[in-house]
Amino acid sequence: MDFEYSERTRQLIKRVQNFLDTHLYPIEDELNEAIENGEDRWAIPPQIEELKAIAKEQGLWNFFLPDSEYGYGLSNLEYAPLAEIMGRTRFGSEVFNCSAPDTGNMEVLARYGSEAQKKQWLEPLLNGEIRSAFAMTEPEVASCDATNIETRIERDGDDYVINGRKWYISGACDPRCKILIVMGKTDPDNADRHRQQSQILVPIDAAGVTIVRPMKVFGNDDAPEGHAEITFENVRVPADNIILGEGRGFEIAQGRLGPGRIHHCMRLVGAAQRALEMMCVRAENRVAFHRPLSKQGSVREDIANSYCEIEQARLLTLKAAERMDRVGNKGAKDLIAMIKIVAPQMACRVIDRAIQIHGAAGLSQDFFLAQAYQMARTIRLADGPDQVHMMQLGRGLAAGYAAMAK
Repeated sequence: MDFEYSERTRQLIKRVQNFLDTHLYPIEDELNEAIENGEDRWAIPPQIEELKAIAKEQGLWNFFLPDSEYGYGLSNLEYAPLAEIMGRTRFGSEVFNCSAPDTGNMEVLARYGSEAQKKQWLEPLLNGEIRSAFAMTEPEVASCDATNIETRIERDGDDYVINGRKWYISGACDPRCKILIVMGKTDPDNADRHRQQSQILVPIDAAGVTIVRPMKVFGNDDAPEGHAEITFENVRVPADNIILGEGRGFEIAQGRLGPGRIHHCMRLVGAAQRALEMMCVRAENRVAFHRPLSKQGSVREDIANSYCEIEQARLLTLKAAERMDRVGNKGAKDLIAMIKIVAPQMACRVIDRAIQIHGAAGLSQDFFLAQAYQMARTIRLADGPDQVHMMQLGRGLAAGYAAMAK
């Protein structure tokens, strides 16, 4: 299996890395400071929009869409190393218009949206003029099983009426967020549990949509994007806002989550790689008990184990990307499940070791590590908890090998 990057990909890697080195890393601390201690923590630092304008002008934009009509037309294998580089900083994906949840929402609209939906919502998202959110998770049910969702989407003449409560809706607190893709049930009594759900476009300023509060992650509200709790009370939108048709919500969700999972995993590889590099620098320069930390056997073991685990996760993710390109998301479902199990757990371990080697400083706002750990731990739940992927992978493997034995 050949994981050598194409010449086009190698050139993009250089350009993306150079952009971060030249434009983003020098102001990374300034951006964090503006968000944490600015007059309005929910305002977008102007530097972000300035960086986006520069990236767009340089053609470093919308790498994630495989359809060349909308972007570079990169394969999953070609996009993977770019996502890894972007994952090295909180702001990396956004400046290239490659941030979740917008990426998944743009994929949904590009693949399943009507021409009118594309015109109204996809085009401004592709241009980086607005942002969006995906409203699926609910507080009252185990949303890892999408068939549990209780939000109702009911037809009423030329409209649909939405009622329900969602939470941890990432990006919905962002002042630039203008549109929500809401998942709910249009046919709760359908005998096929996977045909009960639909997805519908809801403007965030529609009457009856209420942002209740930003939910916190480890005590952090993740301003200025945030993770909102939202209520929908008799929210009325045109029937044309339904995506693909009634009963297609689960199908859309599966199509949306496959690429999103691999994007998350590659970003986590990048975050872990940066943590490893920081760990090595700290170990060489920090002296304890009259010698550098790197002279301690346990520290060397942490560095070695981290290096091995990152490379294992990277190669597994690249293998999943290659399989997705060759046989599609469904054909690669086992590998997608594997990377979703492996990569977040790996990142948590590596970043935790880096925090430990940094001591109290590793917990502080002065280093990337606490922020990175929060992200990695969150991804162990986002797009499906580890246990769901283990359950599905284990079920398929047991059935498959049992059939072979017969």
